[in-house]
Amino acid sequence: MAAALARHCLTRFFDSDTPKCSNHSYSLHTKYQVFTLSMNGCGGDPKVPIGAIETRTLPAVPSPSTAMDRLTSAVRELKCNPPAFTSGIIRLQVPIQQQIEAIEWLHAQDQVLPRCFFSGRRSRAHGNGSNLLMDITNGNGHTSSTHNLVGVAGVGSAVFFQQLHPFSYHDWRSIKRFLSSKCPLIRAYGAIRFDARAEISPEWKAFGSFYFMVPQVEFDELEGSSMLAITIAWDDALSWTWDEAIDSLEATMQQIALVVVKLKKEASGEFILGNNHIPNKTHWDLAVKRALQKINTSSSPLVKVVLARSSRVLTATNIDPIAWLACLQVEGENAYQFCLQPPNGPAFVGNTPEQLFHRKCLSISSEALAGTRARGGSRTLDLQIEHDLLSSRKDHLEFTIVRDCIQNKLESVCDRVVVEPKKTVRKLRRIQHLFAQLAGNLRREDDEFEILSFLPPTPAVCGFPTEAARLFISETEMFDRGMYAGPVGWFGGGESEFAVGIRSALVEKDFGALIYAGTGIVEGSDPSLEWDELELKTSQFTKLLQLEVPWQSKVENLETIN
Repeated sequence: MAAALARHCLTRFFDSDTPKCSNHSYSLHTKYQVFTLSMNGCGGDPKVPIGAIETRTLPAVPSPSTAMDRLTSAVRELKCNPPAFTSGIIRLQVPIQQQIEAIEWLHAQDQVLPRCFFSGRRSRAHGNGSNLLMDITNGNGHTSSTHNLVGVAGVGSAVFFQQLHPFSYHDWRSIKRFLSSKCPLIRAYGAIRFDARAEISPEWKAFGSFYFMVPQVEFDELEGSSMLAITIAWDDALSWTWDEAIDSLEATMQQIALVVVKLKKEASGEFILGNNHIPNKTHWDLAVKRALQKINTSSSPLVKVVLARSSRVLTATNIDPIAWLACLQVEGENAYQFCLQPPNGPAFVGNTPEQLFHRKCLSISSEALAGTRARGGSRTLDLQIEHDLLSSRKDHLEFTIVRDCIQNKLESVCDRVVVEPKKTVRKLRRIQHLFAQLAGNLRREDDEFEILSFLPPTPAVCGFPTEAARLFISETEMFDRGMYAGPVGWFGGGESEFAVGIRSALVEKDFGALIYAGTGIVEGSDPSLEWDELELKTSQFTKLLQLEVPWQSKVENLETIN
């Protein structure tokens, strides 16, 4: 990918004859969508520091529209007094004196790409959820108050990071170059492929091997309040000047909808026209049996392998990925919700319970999650199922492989790793898993890249040993996992957090959705029970759809066929 990108481009497609806008990486074929393009930060020299990294907080206002007015005025002032640096990143933020859901704000911006969404866990009851604290600083850089950050939504990219090669130390340093612990809310949100060595299939091409973005316009949902922010980034060395960056930002700001409507967060009722599993049940059984043969062969090192399924769901009407994600939030206790959509690609959405790691300064935590059971319809039945999960030899084996592998990997970069609890049950709305939490202290901050290099894929989504499992997956699975089961989250200056991109789907206009799920195969696994587990894991998506075509559509289809 060229280091220097073409100048910013804002295009609205009214018909197929409209010229397409490209920056050598992107082309958008979807009608009536607006997008802005900026610089690819991976093209810069990570050894050369950014000239200015700054956050400015404006006085609080009562509503999003007033906040946008304040930001518009602030941008005009910036244009009159541009910074003297040849590179920099500046965030302007306005606190809003009411709590508005970030997912609802993002839903109102349905025509602006790229876009992203990330929310931490909402449950505090178990003490193991994410506690994303943010400091709101005043104009002098001093902390004025601390709030709990519930969720973040963003559109447009002040700077993005993308390559076709595997995520490297150079790429990590390129991202960190635009971040600072003094500006904790300047963050890069994105995802990394499950297997960067695998060939990228057409549905995942827009994401590259990894894709991260610092939003141009961002809405932060806090506990009890909200915040609207804009970010401008420029670097003359990347042929992206201050003037181009400010023009691009203003173009995005003009597209922002200020009226936010409350979402119902209930099934929208799209009708399923077709549902195709890869693999189907017959081929799934064969794949599981082949895996078990490999596991039970004394000459094979394979102990566990996670096999996945891709389910193409075609619907009578387009699925709204943001509305879908809002529905998933109802089930989101103890889970992360995320959305990532590049300017020319589908939306990758998910509701994942699995944390990959959370780093704050040198402190780092991770989780082991394995073994699956449905929730019971009554408290008595639920406890009975929990006891069965805790006492299952097969699930214990699967779980200890995951926990011990993560512990060993953390110990290679941490002075000391504590595992507490060592084994318990984490309960979600529809599912429960065996769970352990791990915590340690990194020896140096650069070890964050080491964590991203060797922690994923964990045995929970790949298998053990990793290379043997990865090889088996590449030989067996007939689809591209893409970002499914890969790291998804954000980098900050002094803090970063990543989840594992499971319980996820790829939603594309006119093509329905690809729903992904996987299950761990170890000695004692049963193909039919593992298939049932796939159905259980995908049910949070499929329950939002109608399983039958309406009578009127059936008649129309028959008339077409005849």
